[in-house]
Amino acid sequence: MTYTGDVSPGGAPDMRELSDLTITKVSVGPMDNNAYLLRCRVTGQQLLIDAANDADRLLSLIGDDGLSTVVTTHQHHDHWYALADVVAATGAKSVAHPADAGSLPVADVSVEDGQTVRVGECELEVIHLVGHTPGSVALLYRDPDGIPHLFTGDSLFPGGVGNTRGNAKNFASLLGDVESKLFDRLPDETWFYPGHGKDSTLGAERPSLPEWRARGW
Repeated sequence: MTYTGDVSPGGAPDMRELSDLTITKVSVGPMDNNAYLLRCRVTGQQLLIDAANDADRLLSLIGDDGLSTVVTTHQHHDHWYALADVVAATGAKSVAHPADAGSLPVADVSVEDGQTVRVGECELEVIHLVGHTPGSVALLYRDPDGIPHLFTGDSLFPGGVGNTRGNAKNFASLLGDVESKLFDRLPDETWFYPGHGKDSTLGAERPSLPEWRARGW
């Protein structure tokens, strides 16, 4: 089956198999949040990005192989509603940026820009993107045999950056970080996985950057 990234609440997950990593995308909860289960194909270790909602469904997806880590991309409640239940059931470490960690029900490990989080033999780079929240992060996986894969939370979507609620300073910060830390560093074929809705590539969105800056959201 070809991965599309098109999922819906209550619908089937979609899976993408890379040489060393399996990515499973699922939509949960009433706000159509995306959660991503990453599995190292060598060790079997698993990591979850955003325990957003529907703890029972996430635990079923995780299965009997356990969970080592949950990374929360930012402090907004719809991205961690199931965090405490998932951590309690699995013993996984809860990881977040320190600027947002205080708003979470559990946060065991703080990560800063440029640090890494591991899942088995696979490494994810933490990229701090300020604006949607003070501690929003993206996670970058550089597939040694393919394209980069980027998990952006609510900082980047097809069609624009995340909501900054009309705050011009926060918008300028977020767009600036997205441009300098994502678009300026990564190739067009980089596939990104947002916190809600469909995926896209940096190449598909790059031509719209001037339009985003001009419209101010």
